[in-house]
Amino acid sequence: MKQFDNLLKHVQDLKEDFEKFYMKDNKTAGTRIRKGMQDLKEMAQKIRLEVQDKKNNAVDKPAPKTVKK
Repeated sequence: MKQFDNLLKHVQDLKEDFEKFYMKDNKTAGTRIRKGMQDLKEMAQKIRLEVQDKKNNAVDKPAPKTVKK
């Protein structure tokens, strides 16, 4: 979960640059956005690989028994 929290924080940190780029036409903010989005892509890929590894290496647990009424 920590990596997901870091991902969310990174997105929130980019908000100001998005506002500067789209609302004030600040070109350098666009450069920071592109860099930030590349970082997001790398973070997302790490999370994706971690999830896949955890899923593939999980010990199969028996399905919970359902009680019929």
